[in-house]
Amino acid sequence: MEIEALREKASQLKEKGLSNFEIAAELNVAEETVEWLLSKREEERPAKDVRIGWRSIGVYSTRISYISNALSDIILEEMNNRNLEIDTVVGISINGIPYATLIAEELGLELAVFRPQAEGSGFFSSNFASVRDKKVVIVDDVVGTGKTMRKAISATKKEGGEPVLCIAVVNKRAQNDVDGIPLRALIRTRII
Repeated sequence: MEIEALREKASQLKEKGLSNFEIAAELNVAEETVEWLLSKREEERPAKDVRIGWRSIGVYSTRISYISNALSDIILEEMNNRNLEIDTVVGISINGIPYATLIAEELGLELAVFRPQAEGSGFFSSNFASVRDKKVVIVDDVVGTGKTMRKAISATKKEGGEPVLCIAVVNKRAQNDVDGIPLRALIRTRII
């Protein structure tokens, strides 16, 4: 997507009442990139960012299922290599939920849903499993700065759960962990 098209999309989402945090999640870019897009200041470019578009996956549940199966395989590999036990799969709202749902089904585990908020860490939906006294894997579509994943890790610990693994479709970070919790992904991107 060209910069002007991204600017237009960011502006439309802002007009609908979304926060910069929510727009960043929707466009799969960093919050700083959203701030720059909305400011329309060409001379002040933000740090380099990579926009991840996975609509061709998201429009068909079978494709989400294929990706979820690959993520499940990575989780099983990590469980074996690190001698991990996992009780619950945490899906980060919105885009992590479809993957987490299918991973939980594939692995026969409970499903919890975390709803991050722009201010503060966020909360777990009471309509799904609790993370209290559970070892959890946290699932999202894209990990950029790690901010949302850190919120989920922090909230899990506050609720009495133990995060043991983070997994995503795409990792835009150079690090292999988020706050000391191992991070695995199908794809890793880097600006070079």
